[in-house]
Amino acid sequence: MKKKTSQFAICLNNEGYEASLEVGKVYRAIPDRAAAAHGYIRMVDESGEDYAFAADRFYKVELPPPVEATLAAALH
Repeated sequence: MKKKTSQFAICLNNEGYEASLEVGKVYRAIPDRAAAAHGYIRMVDESGEDYAFAADRFYKVELPPPVEATLAAALH
């Protein structure tokens, strides 16, 4: 059985991206193998657009299905 990839991550560091990211906020991750291969994670930022940021700026979190569904609906 394939392990589900986290769809959400908490911002730990917004240095240099203060207008785009808020520390402590949960962001929606977009699967991007090419970005991941280079140490990046694609996130939907404050502008509502997705950008690749250094993965170490975030902590991926696994959420219970009802919470994940609610957040996914709210962040669309």
